[in-house]
Amino acid sequence: MIGIWNHHQAEQLAYFGLHALQHRGQDGAGIAVNDDGTFKHYRGTGLLSQVFQDKSHLKKLKANHSVGKIHYTLNGKMNDLENVGPLVFNFLDEDMAVAQSGNLINGQSLRRELEEEGAVFSSHSDAEILVHLIRRNKETTFERQLEASLKRLKGGFNFIILTRDALYGIVDPNCFRPLSFGRIEETNTTVLASETCAIDALGATFTGNIHAGKYLVVTDDGMQMKEYEMNTQIALEAMEYVYFARPDSEFAGINVHSARKNLGKKLAVEQPCVQADMVIGVPNSSLSAATGFAEQSGLPYEMGLVKNQYVGHTFIEPTKELREQGVRKKISAVRGVVEGKSIVLVDDSIVRGTTSKRLIHILKAAGAREVHLRITSPPICFPNFYGVDMSTTNELIAANYTQAEMKEVFDCESLGFLSVAGLVEGIGTHFDAPHNGLSLSIFDGYYAAGLGENEAEFQANLTPIQKQLLRESNHV
Repeated sequence: MIGIWNHHQAEQLAYFGLHALQHRGQDGAGIAVNDDGTFKHYRGTGLLSQVFQDKSHLKKLKANHSVGKIHYTLNGKMNDLENVGPLVFNFLDEDMAVAQSGNLINGQSLRRELEEEGAVFSSHSDAEILVHLIRRNKETTFERQLEASLKRLKGGFNFIILTRDALYGIVDPNCFRPLSFGRIEETNTTVLASETCAIDALGATFTGNIHAGKYLVVTDDGMQMKEYEMNTQIALEAMEYVYFARPDSEFAGINVHSARKNLGKKLAVEQPCVQADMVIGVPNSSLSAATGFAEQSGLPYEMGLVKNQYVGHTFIEPTKELREQGVRKKISAVRGVVEGKSIVLVDDSIVRGTTSKRLIHILKAAGAREVHLRITSPPICFPNFYGVDMSTTNELIAANYTQAEMKEVFDCESLGFLSVAGLVEGIGTHFDAPHNGLSLSIFDGYYAAGLGENEAEFQANLTPIQKQLLRESNHV
């Protein structure tokens, strides 16, 4: 997400900011603007460049204030245009555009309650739930209505709201995902962004982060941080460091590239492979970790896999068939490097196992003698309910297969994962909270915001592997 307040080309800044955030989703994109109190927007499905291929669409959005969103389909929902944000709402006394990321764990019950009161929904976006709550609240000011409405939301969520008079950035009480802000002093412009790389891309100076349970209000008079929830517990999503974020972004003062390199070093200590000839990283999110593994182990780092940069994340593809096709077309082996060699293949994570199995096949088809798979995160054994498309247990190979069984499925010579302790230490956060302020729910089954509406289904579908992990971690 991106938000721009006070720039004569706010729509252009939103576009360039979203371009820096394209890795966060490839299903759709949209930009909404406030043009002297008149709201306009344009959105579409596909990559940002596809949505705005006709440059006239962007030119028609010329304004001083804007909000933009890269769309990422969650929980297998179809990628319909109606779900692509930002969503724009027009009322007699107020207009607003709302961009949202994450997922509510009480969204269905809130939606049912609102519908029974007469609310009409036109999308599956949680942004609509928040807007209906705001409009039905009896408080006398917008900010009090907003605060009361936010208190009713449970789960992982960030919002950027653009109104006629202000720009709001909102973070959930656990701060599962960062929301940063920066300034362009020459034009007195404020930028809100999901990652600091977008702030840097716009030539803005990073100013700070919106903390758990707080929201930032930006107006022509300046910025003000406010609190809507005092009962907070920091639980930054560890996968932001492991996989999702760009290497040049910073979360909680920690550079993502440096964190990934540290994870690679930790992995080399915990799961060494001294007999290998070289280390290869899976492009692009695992390259930092692979260099750390190579440095720590004293093995040479080589470019044994090449990625077609014009193909997106296969992890985000909505079906198994599309993911398998995506792996085949996006990565190829460098035969002259890998032929006859024993290789340590470093990857960041294993979700369904599709990519790992295919990559090992690609390397062995190119002549690799051995492939030793090393993963810079623990096995992903539990679903994510806070905004990552890993919501069902049957998708997760580590929840259904032992590590020995996975090794056979992948056809690799050995398989090693980083420990939970190694992950926490390698990332290096230092908050006074469980796991130093990291959310490790997909690894250990502890959900900082609870399970909400997902509790019954979660318990009903627990596998023997998951039950054992919950007993070991005392999360039964």
